Amino acid sequence: MLTALSIRGIVLIERLDLTLEEGLTVFTGETGAGKSILLDALGLALGGRGDAALVRAGAEQGMVSAMFELPVDHPVFSLLAEHGVDSPEPGELLLRRVQKRAGAARAFINAQPAPVGLLKRVGDMLVEIHGQHDVRALMDASRHGALLDAFGGLEARLGEVARLWEAWRAARAALEAARAELAEAEREREWLEHVCGELEELAPEEGEEEQLAERRQVMMHAEKFAGALAAMRTALSADGSMAGRLNGALRGLERQRGAAGGLLDDVCEAFDRVLVEMAEAERILDEAEGRFEFDARELERTEERLFALRAAARKHKTTVDELPGLARSLREKLDAIEGGGAHLRQLERDEQAARAAYLEAAKALSEARRKAAESLDARVMAELAPLKLEKARFATHIESDEALAGPAGMDRVEFFAATNPGSAEAPLAKVASGGELSRFMLALKVALAERGSAPVLVFDEIDTGVGGAVAAAVGERLERLAGGGLQVLAVTHSPQVAARAAHHHRIAKASDEAGTRTRVRTLAGQARIEEIARMLSAHEVTDEARAQARRLLNEGKA
Repeated sequence: MLTALSIRGIVLIERLDLTLEEGLTVFTGETGAGKSILLDALGLALGGRGDAALVRAGAEQGMVSAMFELPVDHPVFSLLAEHGVDSPEPGELLLRRVQKRAGAARAFINAQPAPVGLLKRVGDMLVEIHGQHDVRALMDASRHGALLDAFGGLEARLGEVARLWEAWRAARAALEAARAELAEAEREREWLEHVCGELEELAPEEGEEEQLAERRQVMMHAEKFAGALAAMRTALSADGSMAGRLNGALRGLERQRGAAGGLLDDVCEAFDRVLVEMAEAERILDEAEGRFEFDARELERTEERLFALRAAARKHKTTVDELPGLARSLREKLDAIEGGGAHLRQLERDEQAARAAYLEAAKALSEARRKAAESLDARVMAELAPLKLEKARFATHIESDEALAGPAGMDRVEFFAATNPGSAEAPLAKVASGGELSRFMLALKVALAERGSAPVLVFDEIDTGVGGAVAAAVGERLERLAGGGLQVLAVTHSPQVAARAAHHHRIAKASDEAGTRTRVRTLAGQARIEEIARMLSAHEVTDEARAQARRLLNEGKA
């Protein structure tokens, strides 16, 4: 509920601190006293459009604060948590708006700066303002479906339909993407077959370029390498075998070694090692000479292979080492085309299954909505006769079509009415006059009060143009709304409505040397009797009017 409203420097209100309570609260006063200013100020705090014209003359800025006490599990706290707005006290919420004379209005939630859009979303969740010419909450056809769903308790069904809609949408998107990809691939099939054939015939291998380049380099210099090795061979065999000569000399030393008393041991061992190394060197020399045998045909084959690989890499704007990967990816793409029909058929089956599941749930939701609409229509019709609309008809029209499919189902819901016997039903907002529209709206609000309503309802002169029994019926329904757990604030000129209130405030203007100000006074006892008597009187308050005021108050307490 809205517990407090503080206003500073807004039009005729210099300073106002208003405490509000549960139940039905009415605001009365003469025309022009400033009742609309009070509602404009409240609307500003709830995220309404800012306007520098709201700032009181002589002030640099105006400010409005609205304090709420709510259940700790109210959805508004989840919304605020998503946007990083803390609640200093569980269940408390403070909305504040500062309107500068020069500049835009600033918004605050729990003393934290907040976007105006977030403030408006929060305000819409907490307060509904209805007036004779402002019944958007119920007259906006785009919101009728949500109101019907709330009345019928269809939130769970709606959530399942939304989930199935997303599943169908995802399956449809996957199918469309696959179709587009397959169509694109089909256009490339001939090219892919040609390229895959070329690359598979070429059969490139990773690291092959480096190996071929090194082999080519060696073969191009093979004759020089072979000449150098031959020179080494000549040096080793000049004037006979060097190894043979060393081996003969070593055998001579070996024969004298025993008589030398160990003095020849080091020399014999050293030359023995030399002979071993020379034998190893000759073996390696033999192998090297084998590697560097020049073969013109092998050089030609190596160069042809290397040049073919490099030409393919240039053709496909890649490197030789990346050719094997390219060949694999192109083959996979070609295979996908050839197997794409089966994949596409599976996606088509998935999409059809998702569509069928969605349509089944959406049709069930449509049927549930029709049953809820019958109950809602009966409830509203029961409220119309006491409001002197006994000849009017009210009906919830539901149009179902797959073309309307979406996360909320495939229905277009709109409230229709006919105000005269024999006339055709038409959209509610188009067939009712201002006063009738207000009473239709009140009947709807009573029917919808238990579900789909903000915790605070504000009615701005919805009793305009009615009196007597109709005004009494309006007051009785406002009181009933307030008794159903909602907080109801009503600006009224009707004494019958005012007498039904649990709390009564009078709005009046006062002028002095400092200017004109709007003031709010809480009424009780005799002061309230005097105000209701004033509302009953054409000119001056009479004893008869006071007696009538007492009777109205007593009836309201009955």
